[in-house]
Amino acid sequence: MDADRSRADHAAATFCFEVGQLAALFDALRARGYQIVGPTRRDGAIVYDDLQSADDLPDGWTDQQDAGRYRLTRRSDHARFGYVVGPHSWKRFLHPSALKLWSARRSKGGFEVIDDAQPEPSFAFVGVRACELAAIARQDQVFLEGPHVDRVYAARRQRAFLVAVDCTEPGGTCFCASMGTGPGVERGYDLALTELVVGDGHRFVVRVGSQRGAEVLADVPHREATADEARSAAECVQAAAGRMGRSLDTTGLKEALDEHAEHRHWDEVASRCLTCGNCTLACPTCFCVTVDDTLDLTGNAAARWRRWDTCFSLEFSYMHGGSVRLSPRSRYRQWLTHKLASWVDQFGVSGCVGCGRCITWCPVGIDITAEARAFSEAGAPPASGAAATE
Repeated sequence: MDADRSRADHAAATFCFEVGQLAALFDALRARGYQIVGPTRRDGAIVYDDLQSADDLPDGWTDQQDAGRYRLTRRSDHARFGYVVGPHSWKRFLHPSALKLWSARRSKGGFEVIDDAQPEPSFAFVGVRACELAAIARQDQVFLEGPHVDRVYAARRQRAFLVAVDCTEPGGTCFCASMGTGPGVERGYDLALTELVVGDGHRFVVRVGSQRGAEVLADVPHREATADEARSAAECVQAAAGRMGRSLDTTGLKEALDEHAEHRHWDEVASRCLTCGNCTLACPTCFCVTVDDTLDLTGNAAARWRRWDTCFSLEFSYMHGGSVRLSPRSRYRQWLTHKLASWVDQFGVSGCVGCGRCITWCPVGIDITAEARAFSEAGAPPASGAAATE
């Protein structure tokens, strides 16, 4: 009850600290044992990686994105979070791409299973956008709220401290506003920041979303935000909502996709799709995996690994006798209809949060908003005749 009351008290207040206090925020997180992960510039992109200090943030950098296109460029100011989102999502830390399930070694009496489990890290995620918070909530449904809880995800998720940041610079492939997932942060965070760079001033308006968020902020020099600062923060987010590069009307979309499973447009998009799986790897909500068994050269040690997989691969739908989805048409249809239709049947929400990563990082620039719109605007579903050959 006291923790709930504290959250309510802080939720009614808005605070502020200067950009120079980011170092104090990092110190407060590290003092509590958190491994700080956030945006940094590397290999021509802004990626999520370990941060040693606030100096590792992408000071004065932004990104320009469109279908199949990503470029870094300098800003005219020193904003630390003045970019959109890069190729990485937070799922690579909560739902690791490669996870050893168990290992075993041959012994004289047979074999012994080795207990090589490691303690799960405590992450502090810095710079989480609203669409990414929505994506984490989608993954929570998959890994925590079903009949089988994923122990690794559960441990990492419970320990994670989330420093969210309102998005004030939407990109060319963003459409979170139309999905109801951004650009403003509303829930699911410990601390939420809005970056204000006005003239010579550079500060962060701060909202507290949890008791531990309040405890961390207490170690960072701050003050109550003025009415002008709070209003400026809200106006920045509102302006961003009106500058989205794309939009997706989901009204009747699930029904349209269900009705047009044999529409000829699947052939058209399949003629462009490389089935590379980039969209699923960049997507913050996709969760498909496969399991590999490995054996060393001596034949004395074995291990079982869980690895990310993609529904665009032939092997993903392999059953006894062969793969079920042989054609690019069937594999793209599986991905799009699951993301925007059958996901709703499973979890009650869309599997898409409007981050635009699948558009940006598609080598041929296939646009999920355009493809979905094609089916929404289609009339009576004409059959393509391809179903029998899949």
